Amino acid sequence: MLNLNQTDAIKKTVEEKKNSMVETASQYGLAKVEKTPVQSFILSIFAGAFIAVAFVFYITVTNGSDVGWGLTRFIGGLAFSMGLMLVIGAGAELFTSTVLTTVAWANKKIGFKAQIQCWARVYVGNMVGALLMVWLIMSAGMFDLNHGQWGLSALNIAQHKLHHTWGQAFALGILCNMMVCLGIWMTFATKDVLTKCMLVMLPVAMFVSSGFEHSVANMFMVPFGISIAEFAPASFWSAINLDPVQFADLTITNFLFNNLIPVTLGNIVGGGVIVGLGHWLSGNSQAVSKVAEQNPQAANDKVND
Repeated sequence: MLNLNQTDAIKKTVEEKKNSMVETASQYGLAKVEKTPVQSFILSIFAGAFIAVAFVFYITVTNGSDVGWGLTRFIGGLAFSMGLMLVIGAGAELFTSTVLTTVAWANKKIGFKAQIQCWARVYVGNMVGALLMVWLIMSAGMFDLNHGQWGLSALNIAQHKLHHTWGQAFALGILCNMMVCLGIWMTFATKDVLTKCMLVMLPVAMFVSSGFEHSVANMFMVPFGISIAEFAPASFWSAINLDPVQFADLTITNFLFNNLIPVTLGNIVGGGVIVGLGHWLSGNSQAVSKVAEQNPQAANDKVND
């Protein structure tokens, strides 16, 4: 049995670790904002490409699988986690993890304007990287793989994403980036890159297999589906025995307003508000409590800052 002193020591260690992770998150956000615009933009292009490649991997490993719906999606989710591993290992800038700069903003290490500028250039860079991969994958003719069934899978995935209600897309965006940013948050506990990569695998596999919505992944997936519907040759449609009119709803307008906008807003809430500010508030509340025990007036001043 643990005595009282041992229990207090364990609680103190846990609190210190939690506060240390909040501070690490704050430095993580500060480092993102302090990158030069050019450096940040180039790294964000890489991140968009990495996530796109991960979706290509997902389509490949799930296409034609007969191991069952859930297990197939789990395997695909593990494959997709390669995208976030590449982002972490190569130091790329991904919008969905960049929203954790809210912790640095809450700690007054960065200004709101600098944060929004960082978000904007990373978001645009991610889109450029994703669209570059759309062009490359289309140019490679990968939609013809497995007698066109690979391309059909891509079309079905893209079309499905456009048929959520606005509220559903927003909620799925929240859930997705809660998992992404919780995975990133766990990496703050270690400096080892391999360990970081292992830590994000299951959170990513969970959100992918459950159908949560990731704005950067959708920047690739839906435009890719649109590209197949618009530019695939007649031989492709003959191979899958379908008429392209069945995918007429795959349009840029539907993508922007039925998916990308609500999903992006949901990603910001899930990662930046719930995970980022939620953990910051937890750590800040502990700090206020300690000050209150020592000096009630000082605690009141801290809360009112």
